Amino acid sequence: GWQWPQALLRGMREPAWQTGGFSAWWAWRRTYATAQKAAAEARTVEACSRAAGAERELKRLQKLVKDKLISEEKVDLAFTDAESKRAGCQATRATARVSEARIAVVRKAVERTIVRAPFAGVVAEVNTEIGEYVTPSPAGIPTLPAIELLDISCLYVSAPIDEVDAPPIEVGMRACVTLDAFPDRRRCNGTVRRIAPYVLDIEKQARTVEVEVELSDPQNLHGLLPGYSADIEIFLETRDNALRIPTQAVLEGYRVLLFDEASGVLVESEFEPGLSNWDFTEVASGLKEGDRIVLSVGREGVKAGARVTPEVSVGNAASP
Repeated sequence: GWQWPQALLRGMREPAWQTGGFSAWWAWRRTYATAQKAAAEARTVEACSRAAGAERELKRLQKLVKDKLISEEKVDLAFTDAESKRAGCQATRATARVSEARIAVVRKAVERTIVRAPFAGVVAEVNTEIGEYVTPSPAGIPTLPAIELLDISCLYVSAPIDEVDAPPIEVGMRACVTLDAFPDRRRCNGTVRRIAPYVLDIEKQARTVEVEVELSDPQNLHGLLPGYSADIEIFLETRDNALRIPTQAVLEGYRVLLFDEASGVLVESEFEPGLSNWDFTEVASGLKEGDRIVLSVGREGVKAGARVTPEVSVGNAASP
């Protein structure tokens, strides 16, 4: 165990110790272990020097006993003394190694008190204070993390997709993202990175599948903040040079209101759709390029047979 000098213990009870917290305690242990190591090394130098002197003295006496100038008893005493001091030297070296091991233990313990970010990011929130104990969450009882760190170099949008629309979606498909904070800008460099392996069933809501779309283009990440609300549009299929009309003009049953220029009245016409999204619907058959269709289908009085005057002469025609 560690011997705690009374002077140091009194110092720890001061406010400085209480605000310093756990780190100050480990700093004291490291300082104390370092001092112990220095003292052990000094004792090693002293003990080993004495052992070396005893070895030299033994060699001199062994030469003298050969010339019968001293008794063998003195040689035996010198041999015992040299062995004893040699053992003392080894003991102090072992003590020094123990001190080094204690320093290593304290260093590892200090490292465990340091929270290192697993990635470069922005600290969003700190949920602990100095001196507070941080422990893992007990089973079944989630607790706040010590630090919330955000990596804004790669953002993604998590969106629920109706279970009916989810089967054709695959990882790697291209997607567009529209944020409520930037309604006039669509970010179409997104990629589907994950599709949940289960259907989410929330009471009083539709059954959905969670889909994640990743945004990686640095230009599209500029100005974005985690937590923004967004809509996603996934490209299941694309087609070039297709005849299309605005989706807002399509009535139930894939019908549109055409403007008959000869009579000046609206005529209802059905068409066969192809690909479709929020903005445009492909016309497979039933309409031709240049047909003038009504966009304001929700306006009062707009119906088949109504006599109208076009407000816009261009831009509301079927186009490729």
